[in-house]
Amino acid sequence: MALLNSCYSKNLGYLMAISDYPSHLSLPQTNPGVTTVLEYLIIKFPYIDALIWQQRIARGKVHYHDGSLVTPHSLFQAQQRIYYYREVESEPIIPFKEEIIFQDEHVLVAYKPHFLTVTPGGIYVNECLQHRLRKSTGINTLQALHRLDRVTAGLVIFSINPSTRHHYHNLFQTRKIHKTYQAIANISHNETLIGQKWDIKNHIAQGEPRFRMQVAMGNANSHSIIRCVQQSAKQALFELNPITGKTHQLRVHMQTLGWPILNDKYYPQLQPLSKDNYSAPLQLLAQQLQFIDPMTKLSRRFDCGLSLSLTN
Repeated sequence: MALLNSCYSKNLGYLMAISDYPSHLSLPQTNPGVTTVLEYLIIKFPYIDALIWQQRIARGKVHYHDGSLVTPHSLFQAQQRIYYYREVESEPIIPFKEEIIFQDEHVLVAYKPHFLTVTPGGIYVNECLQHRLRKSTGINTLQALHRLDRVTAGLVIFSINPSTRHHYHNLFQTRKIHKTYQAIANISHNETLIGQKWDIKNHIAQGEPRFRMQVAMGNANSHSIIRCVQQSAKQALFELNPITGKTHQLRVHMQTLGWPILNDKYYPQLQPLSKDNYSAPLQLLAQQLQFIDPMTKLSRRFDCGLSLSLTN
């Protein structure tokens, strides 16, 4: 499948960043009442102006799996796979470097710096870990097996071989990967936390706004084990083991304990939208990953080689 070169082009009067790699979707089995692929894309993505889709198609940026182009008159056919190239008005450049920790024929383990997203999303189409690694390794089949929040640093596992990918996905689905994080939080001067352990189980659900999570009524769907391993007069260093993998789970669980993670713009209070402050990253690090490799049967343990440090 041909890839478009990374470029910037004038469109609708502003500078637009275009993804180097296509996103894709499969047309649904049930027709939602449309005649053409174009009509479906317009109703599928209501936040994207119809003119944008018309221009993408006119420029050859929407195509089928075999590379043939979608036209304005291409008919809707259930389960067809459609590829398209995401565009944003402008894309920030993240000034921090990723690092490959391990690579074999099946997986690649990399360190993701703070502020870099794992996969394309929002205003990021090329400035993401997956795109950077595809570009540096030349492996276009590289695909992230899990996610880290953009503001979190640490280890991410990528699948290289599509034929063995499901074996590694299953490790996450069956919770057979042991993950260790570090976090720093401010504490009161009279708190003695070192050596204590908390086993947290609760129900995490979408809050308001929807990208912010909250603890709600219901059966527990999240589980974390948290320990305090070091403290100073004003701060404490925690070791966190998430058993489940809900969105913002560790950030919510630390807030639940009364020690929100240092420099968190979402918890306990949502901060006004602002530019990234590179001098004050979220103090959360995905430090270690451990699992039995489903292909080699070897015990794997990866460490990013970094640790968080108390400053006060």
